[in-house]
Amino acid sequence: MGLTTMTARIFRPARTAMQSGTAKTKRWTLDFDPSAPRRVEPLMGWTSSADTRQQLRLSFETKEEAIAYAERNGIAYRVEEPKEVHHRQMAYSDNFKFNRIGQWTH
Repeated sequence: MGLTTMTARIFRPARTAMQSGTAKTKRWTLDFDPSAPRRVEPLMGWTSSADTRQQLRLSFETKEEAIAYAERNGIAYRVEEPKEVHHRQMAYSDNFKFNRIGQWTH
């Protein structure tokens, strides 16, 4: 097996379906791209890979720190900017406003 170039993805993780807040979405993450395809182990049917870098996930306070780490270690990288989502804060009492937009469905 020959020497392959490591490539990585630098991104800010999105909220999971179980999160309502922004915890763990402020930090930047560096994940390595797979260098070898996964294969099915014939006896048990499990998916496996010989590439252990796929299990490594590094976390940084800022995007600049993640980029500096990749450049210091000679890792080719790509930066994925997060999509900004703007939500209108709504109070519980807004459900009962006189001029509420939308019909009450109870």
